[in-house]
Amino acid sequence: MTILLFGKNGQVGWELQRALSYFGEVIALDSDSPDYCGDFLNPAGIEQTILDIKPDVIVNAAAYTAVDQAESDQQTAMMVNADTVGVIAKAAHQVNALLVHYSTDYVFDGSGETPRQETDAVAPLNVYGQTKLQGEELIRQHCPKHLIFRTSWVFASRGKNFAGTMLKLAQEREVLSVVADQHGAPTSAELLADCTTLAIRHSFDNPDCYGLYHLVAKGETTWFEYAKYVFEVARESGVELAVKEVKPVATSEFPVPAPRPGNSRLNTRHFEQTFHLNLPDWRLGVSRMLAETLGSTS
Repeated sequence: MTILLFGKNGQVGWELQRALSYFGEVIALDSDSPDYCGDFLNPAGIEQTILDIKPDVIVNAAAYTAVDQAESDQQTAMMVNADTVGVIAKAAHQVNALLVHYSTDYVFDGSGETPRQETDAVAPLNVYGQTKLQGEELIRQHCPKHLIFRTSWVFASRGKNFAGTMLKLAQEREVLSVVADQHGAPTSAELLADCTTLAIRHSFDNPDCYGLYHLVAKGETTWFEYAKYVFEVARESGVELAVKEVKPVATSEFPVPAPRPGNSRLNTRHFEQTFHLNLPDWRLGVSRMLAETLGSTS
C-alpha cells in the first residue's frame, strides 16, 4: 500500500509519519520537498504529484493555520485551505484513493455551552474558519471516499504550543493573566495520528464509515484551567516557577484581528461508536507531552 502524506513537518504530520508507516510505503511531502510537489500554492503541481504516485490513501495534514494573519491574507488562506484541497479531492477520486483531511471547530460560531455535533449548523466567525469549511465542502463534493476529522486545541511536544509558552512566561513573571471564557479539549497530535491510523484500517473493510467526524480528547477545560494544570504538573516534576498568581480574564481583554469561539467543545460520540474506540481524557496527553518536554530540559 502507498500512502501520500502532505504537511509532513507540521505537528500532526510529524506524528503521522510514524503512525502511517505500519501500512506500507509513506511518501511524506512538505512545501519544499525535492522529488514531488508538496507546495499548496502550486495546485497544478499537487495534482500532478497525485496522478504520478497514484496512492491508495492521501492524508492531508497541511493547512494555513495563522488565524489572525488570515484576516489580511485571505487569498493565501483560501488557496491553501480550500482551493488546493478541492484539487486534491478531484485527483483522489480520479485515482480511487481514500482522502483523509483535518478540519476545525472554527467552522462553528462558538456559541452555546454544549459540545457540537457533526450535524449542527455551521457559521464561521473568521476567515480561517470560512476557508476550512470551504475545504470540507469541496471534499464532499468531489471525493465521496473521504474521512474528515474536525479537531481543536491541537498540541505536540514538537514546535510551539500553549503549555510551552505558559511555562516560559511562568518562569519570568510573578503574575499571569489567562483567558477563562473559551472552552475546549486540548488534543495531542499523537492521539490524532493514532486515531487516524485506526480509522483508515477500519475503513478498508467498512466503506460505510466514510464521512465527517469530530475528533478531540475527552473532557473539557479553559485556557486558564489548562495553564494551571501545566504549572501543577511542572512543579510536581521539580520545575521552579516564578509565577505566584494566575488571573482569569475575558477574551475581550486580549483583542485580536480574528474573533475566537467561546465554545470549542466537540461531541465525539459518532467517532467512538463508528470506530469502536474510547478516547482518553485531555490531561493524559498533556501530561505525556510535559513529561517529554520537561525531561528534555532537566
